[in-house]
Amino acid sequence: MHEFIKKYILRFFGDLESGNFEVPLKALDDAAVFGNIVLKSDSHVVKPIFFPGGDIGRLAVSGTVNDIAVMGAEPVALTCGLILEEGLPLSDLERILESMRATCLEANVPVITGDTKVVERSGLGGCVINTSGIGIRTEALERNIGVVRRFRADFRGRWLLDSNLRTGDKIILSGTVGDHGIAILSAQEGLMFSGEIKSDVRPLNRLIQRLLGEVGGVVSMKDPTRGGLADALNEFSEKSGVGILIYEDRIPVREPVRAACEMLGLDPLEIGNEGKVVMGVVREKAEEVLEFLRGTPEGRDAEIIGEVTDRFVGVAMETVIGGRRIIPRPLGDPIPRIC
Repeated sequence: MHEFIKKYILRFFGDLESGNFEVPLKALDDAAVFGNIVLKSDSHVVKPIFFPGGDIGRLAVSGTVNDIAVMGAEPVALTCGLILEEGLPLSDLERILESMRATCLEANVPVITGDTKVVERSGLGGCVINTSGIGIRTEALERNIGVVRRFRADFRGRWLLDSNLRTGDKIILSGTVGDHGIAILSAQEGLMFSGEIKSDVRPLNRLIQRLLGEVGGVVSMKDPTRGGLADALNEFSEKSGVGILIYEDRIPVREPVRAACEMLGLDPLEIGNEGKVVMGVVREKAEEVLEFLRGTPEGRDAEIIGEVTDRFVGVAMETVIGGRRIIPRPLGDPIPRIC
């Protein structure tokens, strides 16, 4: 997908923007920035549309809200485009819309406009949802940037971009990885695993704004969705031009998820998540950020999982047996249609 976007999307649209876009399409960040406005669009094709811990409606709202939030902005409004497959029961549609409403209330972000289309019965799986969102710059982000500049005088960024990491920054993960993807896989294939496995899908904008305003020191942030933690870290490394060293024994993975991955030959680092955030934090604030996260329901399993280094470029992991292995960008999607 990364190669597809670079070869085709940037080829046709990458040169259309004027200089007014602070974070343009060609930056390939989580969202675009125009002035103090953040804009994001997401299409959701998860199959099945109902899964342990959530559904396509909760996923659509959370996914767009989180992509705006990790830029440092506060999401303020969403659009909703529904593509409904002929034969979708109205009871299922009502269930999805009720879930979207509940998630909007949880995030405090309304749906303000949208579109609906119905297509003939096919392999759509019931429905597809597109959500776009806008967000605005906040005082919390300004305070966070002020904290960063106390420890890094040369920092000139205004947003939390993938390219902001520098040597010495700590990498913090807000919780366990792999929950969403394995929950989807279990629903797709009818698999039963020992222990309950549920999606982690949730909006994180309120948590992120509190973190930025009350603690600060965050320079970069991503939600490790499709491609999982491995893809997110490689995005950081590539765009910042740095190396990232992580520690296997510090990466939180629930035991049922770990067991399922071992049984199926999957790497939990490559499994998508929908309610976690990975961030780069200046060294001096890392422990304080970790303490804050662990005091919240969304971040109680948070860990400092690694650090930024100038000894190599790319992502490497120090294993529990003392060796190191390269963590490449995933070559494919181990579990299709998870978001």
